[in-house]
Amino acid sequence: MLSTIKRVFSWKLTLLLSLISIVLLNVLSFYGLYTNKFYFFKVDNYIFPILSLVHLVFLYVMWFKIRERELSDVPMRNLEYGLYIVSLVYLFKIIETLITLLSYSDYENHLIPVTFLPIGILMFVLYTMLFVLTFLTYSYRKQFVGTYVFDDRNQHIDTWNS
Repeated sequence: MLSTIKRVFSWKLTLLLSLISIVLLNVLSFYGLYTNKFYFFKVDNYIFPILSLVHLVFLYVMWFKIRERELSDVPMRNLEYGLYIVSLVYLFKIIETLITLLSYSDYENHLIPVTFLPIGILMFVLYTMLFVLTFLTYSYRKQFVGTYVFDDRNQHIDTWNS
């Protein structure tokens, strides 16, 4: 199954789609579905854009390592561990958006903007796509950059010249 997905989504397309979805979701994180307005003065709306910086840095490091044919290193490993936590935030946002979309029938008697369902579905699809693309990026990291070697900590230390 993964090989089929990899035939459709190359590593470059995966990184590009991840970048596009992060940018769109950063803009939409300020959007209020129920009110059809942008809220720039709510502190909660800045959480996703700040956390997505970890993902953007990881995408850049991944692109650089593949392009320069470098091996994985400790900073990349730590960045990936941070991205695991950000992936949990993506999962939370998927669930939160789904719950918001399913609450549409609860507010039928209220004035809900016409953009509620289209923008909500777009946000749900983008969060889901970003979550899946994140794990596809991990797979490409293993394939092109290599696995992380934990027992190899002191390999590049030259104790004779210290």
